[in-house]
Amino acid sequence: MAAELIDDDPALAHRHAAAAARRAGRIAVTRESYAITAYAVGDFALALRELRTHRRISGSNEQVPLMVDCERGLGRPEKALELARSIDRSTLSESSRVELAIAMSGARLDLGNLEQALLELEIPELDPTTAFRYSPALFDAYAIVLADLGRTDEADEWGRRADVAAQAIAAADGDDGEETIEILEVDAAEINAAEVDGVDVDAAEVDGDDAP
Repeated sequence: MAAELIDDDPALAHRHAAAAARRAGRIAVTRESYAITAYAVGDFALALRELRTHRRISGSNEQVPLMVDCERGLGRPEKALELARSIDRSTLSESSRVELAIAMSGARLDLGNLEQALLELEIPELDPTTAFRYSPALFDAYAIVLADLGRTDEADEWGRRADVAAQAIAAADGDDGEETIEILEVDAAEINAAEVDGVDVDAAEVDGDDAP
């Protein structure tokens, strides 16, 4: 129920997750769910506490990016960066590595370190020729930092790339639900095709003109 409700009614989702945590507090996923719903309602202290418990029970670092963001929400960007640096990123899944880069970039922005915020995002996954679930958020975060740096043309381009990736993923979801897709990078001058796990999305779908 928490998962079902979190997008539309995060407060009610949080109550469901709290009930689950009271009844099954030693199960990692219940503490994780309670933390995520706490984050959704803006209770960063509770979310961080529950994420620490989840980490201790599960032994997983996959939620460290959310822990970093909780530290930011509590007004502690330096502590957020310290936490982020304390783990081996190679042990994280690809999506969690991207989420961690975005969270660290945000902490750098909190401290007013714009150039370092940009560097945090310049990771191998920042590839405009591929579209994964994390790509729109990563591209958009990069665009925001570029805009803060006054690099308007580049910011507009990466914002457009975020839109292209999001549209291509939405088109693939309506088609066959693949986790990764092939997108077409659309420029004014030329169209370049890039392949991701063999799912085809034609130019019309990417542009949104004839998407299903």
